Amino acid sequence: MEKFVSWFDIFANDFDRAVKFYSEVFEVKLVISECESEKMACFPNGAGAISQAKGFKPSEDGVLLSLNTGNDIEAAIKRIVERGGKIVIPKTKLQVEGLGYFAVFIDCEGNKLGLYGDN
Repeated sequence: MEKFVSWFDIFANDFDRAVKFYSEVFEVKLVISECESEKMACFPNGAGAISQAKGFKPSEDGVLLSLNTGNDIEAAIKRIVERGGKIVIPKTKLQVEGLGYFAVFIDCEGNKLGLYGDN
């Protein structure tokens, strides 16, 4: 098994703002679906989505999901700040050699998420 995460939802109050934030930060095209009162913007490869639905409330508390930035965690951090996000743990080297770096941020909707990157 390469990755253990099978799906994730990032909750949004302002769906359009959240879609713009994530598509620009990670430089990806999100596929938007709307059904009655629910909206989803799916990330590439079917890993997860930005979701807006009854009972889905953005929060800094709860499970910390970390997203892979590939080789440029610093560029992702810069884009997060430029688009209204907040870095709460700056780029930090993982203590286990060869595992890269991590950071933690608050997105434009108030969710706390992590970043992982090689450098």
